[in-house]
Amino acid sequence: MTISSSLNAGVAGLASNATRLGTISDNIANASTKGYKRVETDFSSMVMSSNGSGYTAGGVRTTTTRQIDQSGALVGTTNATDLAVRGNGFFPVAEASEFVATNDAQMYLTTTGSFRVDADGYLRTESDLLLQGWPANADGTVPSYPRDTADSLEPVRINRNQVTSEPTTAITMGANLPASATIVGAPGTAESLPIEYFDNMGRSETLTASFSPTVPAAGSPPSNEWTVTIDDSATDPAANPIAEYTIAFNAGPTDGGTLGTVTTVSGGTYDPVTGTAIVTVAGGPVEITLGRPGTSEGLTQVGESFAALNTSKDGSAAGSMTTVEIDENGFVHALFDTGASRVVYQVPLVDVPNPNGLVAMDKQIYMPSPESGSFFLWNASDGPVGDVVPFAREESATDVANELTAMIQTQRAYSSNAKVIQTVDEMLQETTNIKR
Repeated sequence: MTISSSLNAGVAGLASNATRLGTISDNIANASTKGYKRVETDFSSMVMSSNGSGYTAGGVRTTTTRQIDQSGALVGTTNATDLAVRGNGFFPVAEASEFVATNDAQMYLTTTGSFRVDADGYLRTESDLLLQGWPANADGTVPSYPRDTADSLEPVRINRNQVTSEPTTAITMGANLPASATIVGAPGTAESLPIEYFDNMGRSETLTASFSPTVPAAGSPPSNEWTVTIDDSATDPAANPIAEYTIAFNAGPTDGGTLGTVTTVSGGTYDPVTGTAIVTVAGGPVEITLGRPGTSEGLTQVGESFAALNTSKDGSAAGSMTTVEIDENGFVHALFDTGASRVVYQVPLVDVPNPNGLVAMDKQIYMPSPESGSFFLWNASDGPVGDVVPFAREESATDVANELTAMIQTQRAYSSNAKVIQTVDEMLQETTNIKR
């Protein structure tokens, strides 16, 4: 019984080391496969019950585990939609063939992918995987979607032919008014500051701010006061000005030239806390920043010349989409030739309690299973998941040097088990030769 059990143990050792060699060869073969997760072979002894008269060899058996929670190094690329996960989490993807056939597809998981916009506008890899995400509203906001189901996910699709504009909603009016214009004998010449803005149809319009100084009577001190009227080129001329304010500047030894008070004559009411007033142009409300009292962040009055300073605005004219990028938080941005951008999708990261329990499939994708636990969709950089790295791919997790070392160990172990079988054969032969 002991000799035959030794033979069985040797055979089990050969089979187990052959299994280990198979995983090693797979790991080495995929040393250049992006996102590949190496497989480990674990050995466990089989202990047979003994009747006390001798030892019975049980042999060995193996279990293989794909180390999905181990990540390879990240390497940079030149493609904005080459993506990798830094830290925990997986990208949700779908197989294109399933989606085309049913307009619905099983959610699979991957940690990296080289996505390109295909002929239909989908972000797709060469292995026909479609990146999935939540669609954004027209204003670029992403609604609240359920996080414990993939039903709300859809393949990210980019419309290259879309044209968009962003209306102007905020203007900072920065200008210096000449202090010399508010003294006795000044000519009282008004200054003009035209500011371009974009209406809700993407058209270019102009707000014109006219600054008229208050010239004091003879023998009076400088007034340091101006009347500001704002005209809108898109508004009926008879309805202009759309707003009017009386502005007084400080003249103290420490605050000279800074904004003092703003009195609303008509139009949007000035708020001294924020330094803004909301005026209504033909395309809708626009917040205009005049500056806060006691500061020089908007309008000032110093010197003898008028100068437009840090005048700025948001919004953009109509423009065509040029490219798409994905940021570290998973938001998919459509970029336009006017410099504007709009969020069109959000790509979540999927987390499972036991990544090594996922079912491994072809193309470096994985499927949730009872062993992996229930999945949950997180915003990238939130909770237990990492962030999204664009312009990057994840290398294979295989360490070739370690695999070659393991190969040598496996070869020696295989040879040793073969020697056991050879020895048992010789012993059985000796037993047979007893009766001669």
